[in-house]
Amino acid sequence: MAVKGLGQLDREYNGAHLRVGIVHARWNAVVIEALVNGAIKKLRSMGVEEKNIILESVPGSYELPWGSKRLIDRQKKQGEPLDVIISIGTLIKGSTMHFEYIADAVTKALMGLQDKVEIPVIFGLLTCMTEEQAFARAGIDEGHTMHNHGEDWGAAAVEMASKFGPKAF
Repeated sequence: MAVKGLGQLDREYNGAHLRVGIVHARWNAVVIEALVNGAIKKLRSMGVEEKNIILESVPGSYELPWGSKRLIDRQKKQGEPLDVIISIGTLIKGSTMHFEYIADAVTKALMGLQDKVEIPVIFGLLTCMTEEQAFARAGIDEGHTMHNHGEDWGAAAVEMASKFGPKAF
């Protein structure tokens, strides 16, 4: 089984001052719901106020980069800018090349988005070979062989926004 988690944090982070956007796909909804809930649970445990967690959904993972960019732009225009965004999707390998094309395109677009928006973009895209792997990584498989990766993404969001986000300088 894979090595789990982010490892030891170098210090405690308090997210009370942060505004966090979460854009999530609706495709593979059972897994997505668990991941989003895991991210929110971790954000809340690190002090992020519920009112400062802004959720938005998009149809599928391919739409994550555009949806993330537009949520960032909308919040900035409203005078309530985000400090970090978590983009959450789940891709499960099928019998065609569709999986590879979407995984590659979304990965590159989310990576490039950070430079455009100048806030951290947390990569919350599961790319799994089977449904069982996706369930395990969402912490909802029988036997709970892994933890919920959404929690890792929530912790990464608070750490990155605290160290490198707009309010860190």
